[in-house]
Amino acid sequence: MDKNEYDAVIVGGGHNGLTAAAYLARAGKSVLLLEREEQLGGAAVSAAAFEGIDAHLSRYSYLVSLMPARIISELGLEIELASRRYSSYTPVPENPARGLLIDREDSEASRASFGSIGAEADFKAMECLYEDTSRLARALFPTFCEPLPSRTEARELLGDESLWDELIETPLGQALDRRFENDLARGIVATDALIGTFTSLNDPSLDANRCFLYHVVGNETGDWELPIGGMGVVSRELERAAREAGATLVTGAEVTSIAADGEVRYRREGSETVVGGRRVLANVAPWVLQGLLGERDSAGIPRPEGAQIKVNLLLRRLPRLRDESVSAAAAFGGTFHINEGYDRLEDAFKEAVQGSIPNPLPCEIYCHSLTDPSILSSELIDAGAQTLTVFGLQTPDRWLTEENNDDMRSQLQAAVLASLNSVLAEPIEDLILNDATGKPCIEAKTTLDLEHALNMPGGNIFHGSLQWPFLEDDARRDTAAERWGVETKHPNILLCGAGARRGGGVSGIGGHNAAMAVLEELAG
Repeated sequence: MDKNEYDAVIVGGGHNGLTAAAYLARAGKSVLLLEREEQLGGAAVSAAAFEGIDAHLSRYSYLVSLMPARIISELGLEIELASRRYSSYTPVPENPARGLLIDREDSEASRASFGSIGAEADFKAMECLYEDTSRLARALFPTFCEPLPSRTEARELLGDESLWDELIETPLGQALDRRFENDLARGIVATDALIGTFTSLNDPSLDANRCFLYHVVGNETGDWELPIGGMGVVSRELERAAREAGATLVTGAEVTSIAADGEVRYRREGSETVVGGRRVLANVAPWVLQGLLGERDSAGIPRPEGAQIKVNLLLRRLPRLRDESVSAAAAFGGTFHINEGYDRLEDAFKEAVQGSIPNPLPCEIYCHSLTDPSILSSELIDAGAQTLTVFGLQTPDRWLTEENNDDMRSQLQAAVLASLNSVLAEPIEDLILNDATGKPCIEAKTTLDLEHALNMPGGNIFHGSLQWPFLEDDARRDTAAERWGVETKHPNILLCGAGARRGGGVSGIGGHNAAMAVLEELAG
């Protein structure tokens, strides 16, 4: 069978695949990108989630931190990212009439808020920690779009042995215990180590440390920003850049197999097509790639496991708080932490290991529409409507099956709403708008729902366990793919998604680095 040949065939049209396509096509390479869905963008999409309601939610991914300004500039992406004034608000679980509000623009107000919950000393401790993580970010983030440093080289870039040992070599929980006196302050920091990661903060695997690192290094600041217009704008701009550069992007194309020699088979509109690539870039989880290669029964990449429940809501207005000293606009203007004290996070992990939904469930909320009302119609804006995105933590995929998914979704959604209500002055259910059919505007996404919608095994948002953004000193670096952290055991097949080293989050880094490795190899 004759088949078309390309310099690169990219499997998966999420934002990383689009990034790789844009870079390779701009370099004059022939590129074919195959996406099984009818829409490009993967998890980085905006959608009208509620029937007949003109609100375009960032349905899966929600914030941007790790996307380098370098990629935005080099690809000419027209993306506007908006900062949020407030870092976070966290009610005291034992007394939700009090809470901790951290204001980026008013240090003294933040200091006073720490004092109001009896945590005066932890204001300075928090400042010191983030001064330290900023130094870590300035040292490491510039390497994310370059060949990987070794562990020794990365340590030397930081130039602080004590800080390196504290954040990289020992469980994060130990650092939080040393630095903070207040349980709530420790918990606020700890949540950055647990989003999408099922672990204890004291686990010697250091999974929490790696998750924390990726949350605090983005663009050398660790700031998490909102894309104006919703997450779909990011993917649409990457799609534009790839098309204008000459890449061929095919949707509705389900890849059924990949061969080590670069042969890719896909099914579209009932017929099968075979193409060949000098390089195949896999913008799918390594576990999915293993299946496409027919190798899952041999060498074992473990099946990933996610650990979050995501709930999207559309409200007629923001809810009133039990804490009357803080406005709803301020509380929801950053990350709203609920039942996320350090001890509660650790207890929730233990409860989940035993098979119980944590009670109360640790949650955090993001209100996109406060910062970016453009995702709502003018009618919704005038009426005061707001979106909420809620993440429940420590809810592992191991609980879910095809048979119980609907029931578990309902139970987890109920746990999320109960956690919200524990700190609100009115039931959240009374504020939820109805869609055109009369159904409440609320949707919950379990890890299994993410697997179904996004081919994301286990609902793991990182495509697997996060890896350090450096190589061990004795690691192989003989090939370009190894040096860029995108290698597989097959020389012609590279990772270009979140499963690549330094690939987690909406960043484009995995796609960029795979493209750089391909260009280096083909040039040789």
